[in-house]
Amino acid sequence: MTEPLLGLGGRRAPAGGWRTATVAAVDRPTPRGVRLRLDVADRVEHLPGQHYVVRLTAEDGYRAQRSYSMASAPGDPQVELFVERLEDGEVSGFLADVVEPGDVLEVRGPIGGWFVWDGESPALLVGGGSGVVPLVAMLRTARDLGRTDLLRIAVSARTRALLPYAGELAGSGALLALSREPNGIRRAGRLTAEDLVPLVEPGQTGFVCGSTPFAETASRLLLELGMAPADVRVERFGPSGGPA
Repeated sequence: MTEPLLGLGGRRAPAGGWRTATVAAVDRPTPRGVRLRLDVADRVEHLPGQHYVVRLTAEDGYRAQRSYSMASAPGDPQVELFVERLEDGEVSGFLADVVEPGDVLEVRGPIGGWFVWDGESPALLVGGGSGVVPLVAMLRTARDLGRTDLLRIAVSARTRALLPYAGELAGSGALLALSREPNGIRRAGRLTAEDLVPLVEPGQTGFVCGSTPFAETASRLLLELGMAPADVRVERFGPSGGPA
């Protein structure tokens, strides 16, 4: 099963139906986040930027499901999800607090054909908080392809300890804008146009992912810096939003 992949030369994005996934590993790298490594039966290879739906079913038949972006590159034999625990989050709370290695989950994916990177064209990746997850998949894909030169990355969080994949992103040369603490010579503060100016280059596609307020602000900054609206792809998340 496939769905359209816009803007990438007529290629089509892969899509998968419901599968069972066995939890291979669980760790909690941030105070409110859990990283899950999944062995997905009959896994359909994904593109960086796509997501999975996780569905939980209670004993009384009640179901709840949420979407989560993948951090894993297509070449990874497992699917890696990062889940931020939300207040009163039915699915995120279970995944963050209850799930253990060996558990079996219902999942559907990969899903999505708009917020994906083709691995061939220059891109500016801008993420806030757990919105960095699909950008990490893009970074890992670029590393596998030997094309990290195509990516420029800026990410934002309150503190480094709260930023998923902070070490991996910093090691890649990403700009880390921390609003509650300094980062090197950069003073504490939110992401600004001044931060992004050195990262903007002709021909880039902008990928912006984060909460609705962050996504709106970051995409506006890219437009103010001269990026065409058609070249900016935005993915928002939240308690009732899309992928997180």
